[in-house]
Amino acid sequence: MTPDERLARLRLARTPGVGPVAFAHLTGRFESAQAALDALPGLARNAGRSGPLKIPTPDHARRELAAGEALGARLLCCGEADFPDGLAVLDPPPPILWACGDVALLNRASVAVVGARVASASGQRFARQLAAELGQAGLVVVSGLARGVDGAAHAGALPSGTVAVLGGGVDDIYPREHTDLYGEIVARGCVVPENEPGRTATAKDFPRRNRIIAGLSKAIVVVEAELRSGSLITARLAAEQGREVLAVPGSPLGPRARGCNDLMRQGA
Repeated sequence: MTPDERLARLRLARTPGVGPVAFAHLTGRFESAQAALDALPGLARNAGRSGPLKIPTPDHARRELAAGEALGARLLCCGEADFPDGLAVLDPPPPILWACGDVALLNRASVAVVGARVASASGQRFARQLAAELGQAGLVVVSGLARGVDGAAHAGALPSGTVAVLGGGVDDIYPREHTDLYGEIVARGCVVPENEPGRTATAKDFPRRNRIIAGLSKAIVVVEAELRSGSLITARLAAEQGREVLAVPGSPLGPRARGCNDLMRQGA
């Protein structure tokens, strides 16, 4: 992929209203991101759009590239050799990713370990031990750097390699109490966001983050989750992608176990 095409792909991916579905359709139809960018204003007018499209300029895209590279991150475009295989086969795949750390981990066999942010001490201990043993078995542990189960899973897998998928930009460390953990993951694992550097995650970013967690993984283990939980969204996305879904059983009286017990009733 030429530098000009990579820049065009970044501009197209950052155009408001162009999500993964539209990106895949446009690049498939026009065979290159630059050709799609050239055609986009006319397509918008034909669709009845009255105002101009806010397509990022080449300079804007170059500033994003410079900001990411200043943080030690790399832009990965779908179709390049380093782009994760598990994400490339999704329908549609995420058009671009930023990666900071050991990019090779993204193409190793991985298992996601996710669960409650307000996790019990035993749930966090289980997640940490499970992640450590998965790493010893040669598997990379993927999670979302959230409080509770996610943070425990990353900590347990640090010696063998772990991938943290972020909802914001590559420099959006949340929660702030995970700043040291984030630094260790960058040094010994890999941090992967879909959004541009400097972006702070909002609620709408987390379903896309969860889709990437599931896509990177051969299987997903839910350690603790209430019935209305983001971890269950990740499990559903994993099942839709053909990944194996596993759940840790818990007391029928414990609210943090209800989501996992319900997953098992559904066949996890």
